[in-house]
Amino acid sequence: MFLFNGTKKQNQVHEAVLDFPLLGTDLIQCADAVMKLRAEYLYSRKEWEKITFTISNGMSVPFSRFAKGDRVVVKGNKTSWKVGFAKKGTNRDVFESYLQFIYNYAGTISLKSELKKKQLQDLEPGDVWIQAGSPGHVVMVVDKAQSKEGNTLFLLAQSYMPSQEMHILKNDTTNSPWFALPQGEFFATPEWEFMTKAFYGFNK
Repeated sequence: MFLFNGTKKQNQVHEAVLDFPLLGTDLIQCADAVMKLRAEYLYSRKEWEKITFTISNGMSVPFSRFAKGDRVVVKGNKTSWKVGFAKKGTNRDVFESYLQFIYNYAGTISLKSELKKKQLQDLEPGDVWIQAGSPGHVVMVVDKAQSKEGNTLFLLAQSYMPSQEMHILKNDTTNSPWFALPQGEFFATPEWEFMTKAFYGFNK
């Protein structure tokens, strides 16, 4: 697994690497990768109106505004919309421009602010464990398996700092890379320990 600059990551904690193009700059880190994965899913379904994220000053930035040709003007911590002066449409280049803006101005703190608290028994792909901060971290559930008896296992994906290929995490159990629902107060992943209760999902 490689970092954004083409060097090999020192701590190889992955079971598999996603087909997840980077930008050649240290921009797509943990929260950015989670937002990209959600945005790409909605984009593939043409659900443009559901693609929206909050940036660090609390402003909501929907992709639908970019599709109308609007762009956000940033002056210090203040932001405002400049209406209808940029390229319009839902084409890939407009979408990529939107994502790069989000990478620059959103992070774990802003991401957590738009998530809803969830219970572990309701775990579904797309849910996250998140610790907001500088630094903070987030990992995403990307698959789930359940036995007839009701036991749940799941796969986790992450990016990290510096920007690196998004990857499926391995663990030190015989079921690796599958994780079981955590039972204690803390949930340890290869590079971060979360509070078990720090479990959230996106609004549908």
